[in-house]
Amino acid sequence: MNYRSFAILGALAISLPSVAQEVTLKIAHFLPSAAPTQQRVLQPWCDEMKKESNGRIACQFFPAMQLGGTPAQLADQVKNGVADVVWTGPGYSAGRFPAIETFELPFLVTNASSSSKALWKFYQQYAQQEFAAYKVLAFHTDGGQAVHTAGKPVAGLTGFAGMKLRTSTRMGAKTLAALGGAPVAMPPAQVTEAIAKGVVDGSLGAWELVYPTKLSEVTKFHAQPATGVAHPTATVLTVLMNKQKYDSLPPDLKAIVDKTTGDVMVAKFGAVFDDVAASTRKKIEQQGDKITTFSAVEVSAMKRATASVEDEWIKQAADKGLDGKKLIAAARELTGTSK
Repeated sequence: MNYRSFAILGALAISLPSVAQEVTLKIAHFLPSAAPTQQRVLQPWCDEMKKESNGRIACQFFPAMQLGGTPAQLADQVKNGVADVVWTGPGYSAGRFPAIETFELPFLVTNASSSSKALWKFYQQYAQQEFAAYKVLAFHTDGGQAVHTAGKPVAGLTGFAGMKLRTSTRMGAKTLAALGGAPVAMPPAQVTEAIAKGVVDGSLGAWELVYPTKLSEVTKFHAQPATGVAHPTATVLTVLMNKQKYDSLPPDLKAIVDKTTGDVMVAKFGAVFDDVAASTRKKIEQQGDKITTFSAVEVSAMKRATASVEDEWIKQAADKGLDGKKLIAAARELTGTSK
């Protein structure tokens, strides 16, 4: 082969487009695949990225902890590359993410939409350092947790006395204990069976969980504050991506991930969780269950009873080098809630 032939081949090699990188994201979470989180937020997000990337980004879901482990281990699974993306609650890893835990303190969350937007701003201002090991795609709240019980309703503060209820986070457990209840920690997948067997009397949980975890089949009574009133407790939730996986993407695919997450995904989660809460309450009433609304007097009594939770948290935050009072004040300003 002469020099001219080499030159022609070289020119052809330069002119041929490089093979476009394709990526399949392994996405893990702790709920069944039918849960609104996957069906109405994460799957549409994947569909959008696939379309935007002309098929170069795909997703493979591993719901209900199919990769093994417990919900508390999801943060490590994505950090270590077992999964590429996870949806989880930072509070499941008790004490690991102290700043973001602020939003799980009593009576800070009124609904999913407004509190999720507030939480995203809070994360950007006060909690980025504790998530430096991740590519954070979104934060949101569950909109506040209602009380779901099997045998009797929880009517006001005195109704919590002695009630064994499943709680999802450290702050939820402390809040329930301050209200007079007995907190029991367990994964969402175990709650329905535990209620059916009488191990617990019910559960604190978002309405979004009621049908996917079949709480609807074992509980008959539900209680929550009135619309626009903050809930006794809520769960912070997040979508985290493996940082190395994100960094390995070509610039155009990174841009697609960035374009479809952050504020956009936060708003989507908030809207979906509020919509599911409203539709679930309607279905629950139609099947004959009773939904009790806490009165303003009852909520005031609950706030007084749980004041010690906030005080204790401020002291623990100080031990970790955080100004707890400042964080709480910022969270209340962002959410528009009062103590």
